[in-house]
Amino acid sequence: MTSLIHLSDLAGDSDLHLSLQGGAVSIGNFDGVHLGHRALLERVRWHAQRVGGKAIAIVMDPHPASVLRPHGAPPSLTSLSRRAELMSGSGIDHLLVCEATRDFLNQTAEEFFQRLIVEQLSAKAIIEGPNFFFGRDRAGNTTRLKELAAERQIDVEIVVPSVRDERMVSSSRIREAIASGDIVLANQMLGSRYRLTGVVTTGEQRGRTLGFPTANLGGVTTLLPEHGVYAALACGDECDGPTNHPAAVHIGPNPTFNERQETKIEAHLLDYDGDLYGKSLSLTLVSQVRGVIKFADASALKQQLQIDLQTVRETVSSLQSRP
Repeated sequence: MTSLIHLSDLAGDSDLHLSLQGGAVSIGNFDGVHLGHRALLERVRWHAQRVGGKAIAIVMDPHPASVLRPHGAPPSLTSLSRRAELMSGSGIDHLLVCEATRDFLNQTAEEFFQRLIVEQLSAKAIIEGPNFFFGRDRAGNTTRLKELAAERQIDVEIVVPSVRDERMVSSSRIREAIASGDIVLANQMLGSRYRLTGVVTTGEQRGRTLGFPTANLGGVTTLLPEHGVYAALACGDECDGPTNHPAAVHIGPNPTFNERQETKIEAHLLDYDGDLYGKSLSLTLVSQVRGVIKFADASALKQQLQIDLQTVRETVSSLQSRP
């Protein structure tokens, strides 16, 4: 498993600090850990084995844009812990988190390289994509990276981006797909299924009166898809609760009951009757079933919910039956 380490932890743990030195590193945001990221991370693993050190991915948290341009930061696709989980499949040993303070971001490209890559990590190899920039005002690029690395006899590899539909796979493209409700396309570019994680809170319990009790998910910090109904798989409290349980997820307001503005996440777990209040719940989205609709009355809504649940059941059943 990929361990999650903060750069500040190294100051008080000399053994940990030493264990991270002399390996292969890559610096990026790695939000979503999509197919392009994975291709790059696999090269990090290869170089780490070649030089006899650890494979290390480095991220800055919070996103630098949230520090430099507080209203311009893109919404996250994955938490740090989820990124570490996904990186395990690419053989990454450590996800190293650097706190993105103004002082840290104000380092020149040369200062950043010297302090982090040379002094802190004594890296022997650096692997990046062609659009890599570093240092104050993004002054450092791959050309400057190669120059600085050559001076210190550090190997550099620039990985060719992954392409889908003749366009580069990127976190931005994935955000666009999710925001438009195209979960299938997003999942294809991610190489995994998009997940929403939060804590089950008390709602208005309207679903229970309709015969379709729902778990209301709060505290979600990642990007929400377009309003609609989605087929999903639910996993509760680190999978100690319902595991990969089929779920119909409604995201958005309930216009049938004259809710206009509020965005809610409500999940009905098929054939499940446990108590989830106050527990963590993850919803792994498979596909969009339909958009948000205002029905004439509660009876018409119930009829549509029956159809939605059958669609979800068939979608998930088809998914689980694949080899």
